Amino acid sequence: MHEISIRTHFSAAHRLAGYEGTCANLHGHNWEVEVVVCGEELDETGMLVDFRKLKSAVREATSGLDHADLNALAAFKSSNPTSENIARHLFERLRETLAGHGCRLDHVTVRETPDSSATYRA
Repeated sequence: MHEISIRTHFSAAHRLAGYEGTCANLHGHNWEVEVVVCGEELDETGMLVDFRKLKSAVREATSGLDHADLNALAAFKSSNPTSENIARHLFERLRETLAGHGCRLDHVTVRETPDSSATYRA
């Protein structure tokens, strides 16, 4: 099994409704996103998937999040924009985008601080 990953980041604000503590107030993070794909077969060039294609898909999936108030986005109208929910949202968007690229999306990890992360896998 081959596995490749890329990392990217975006900056955004959020607040956690129903949370008792300072995170209930609007605040921001420099979120880091790691996307991991895997597969058995390499293409004729010896790649699982071209890093450029993977980076492009991730850039597209995160573009609406950068410098946004996450609570105002349709994706988070019915749920708090927690790291867990952001990871799931990105996973779902990327699963559709990467279908047919010869790899399987394994998981998405979102870090809101260098030492706090949430991972989503199907």
